[in-house]
Amino acid sequence: MHHLKWAALLSLLVPLTASTPAQVLSKDFPDPSILHDPKSGKWYTFATAGNGKKLQVAQGLSSTGPWTWLDIDPLPTLGSWAVTTGIWAPDFRYLAASNSFVMYYSAPYAADTAFHCVGAAISDNILGPYTAISDPIACPISQGGAIDPSGYSDEATNTRWLVYKVDGNSIGHGGNCNNGVEPIVPTPIMMQQLALDGFTKIGNPFEILDRGQYDGPLIEAPNLIRAADGTYVLFFSSNCYSTTLYDISYATSPTLTGPYTKSSAPLLVTGNYGLTAPGGATSIVGGGQLVFHANCAQGRCMYETSFKVANDIVTIT
Repeated sequence: MHHLKWAALLSLLVPLTASTPAQVLSKDFPDPSILHDPKSGKWYTFATAGNGKKLQVAQGLSSTGPWTWLDIDPLPTLGSWAVTTGIWAPDFRYLAASNSFVMYYSAPYAADTAFHCVGAAISDNILGPYTAISDPIACPISQGGAIDPSGYSDEATNTRWLVYKVDGNSIGHGGNCNNGVEPIVPTPIMMQQLALDGFTKIGNPFEILDRGQYDGPLIEAPNLIRAADGTYVLFFSSNCYSTTLYDISYATSPTLTGPYTKSSAPLLVTGNYGLTAPGGATSIVGGGQLVFHANCAQGRCMYETSFKVANDIVTIT
């Protein structure tokens, strides 16, 4: 059964006793990422540009909040390749080896602002200021550019990685999210190994997932974790963010580099728990809790929920 059928059915099948994902920030705050700061003990979440900021930041006392939006600019200067407005889906990670932080971001490509590329920036402090690395990490302009970076550190192999989306729909042929008209352009999720400094590339990127027949015009917003049972879980969104078909889906693999197998149904769709167009999910390190956005009166507000992984199935708890 494909995702579009499940979008209608799952809203009827959620048990009344299920826990409810909670709105934790009543502000337009799309594509949230989340990280614990070992230096201060506090939690932070970064999000796509909005509310007058190039990118947004909120602070929490715990991973579930309460969250306070911060009036700061943690990335004053971007890489020279980038336009300094319109940053999408920033992600940030702690680098234990250097006791510092790396931020990944996607920004318009200065040579042709129709496309985005993925860059990195480094700081000793989680709130910055971050110093941008001069060159982008991923910039496949001929394929549509790159967006939605998400870092991952694999404790099992002591390796560091980045997953991101090739933004193929930016060179699509019109229709839904500019990729609803044949021929449909691929929007693969790519994986790139990085050095322990968080930004130096090792080898070439490789594809770990792509859109399928039932994913609508795209897949995007990847986030990778290794669950407690050793399963690698790749969260992603499918369909178009501007429609109610947008969702939070996932794929699993017994090994880090795949192959990844999509679940038979999305994790969250419109109608589940009263949500509309949930997407852009990021797990805390190690799994167990997600932050994500869904439509709200202010735009796309941040929500959080807990989850578990067993037998290659992710469920809301």
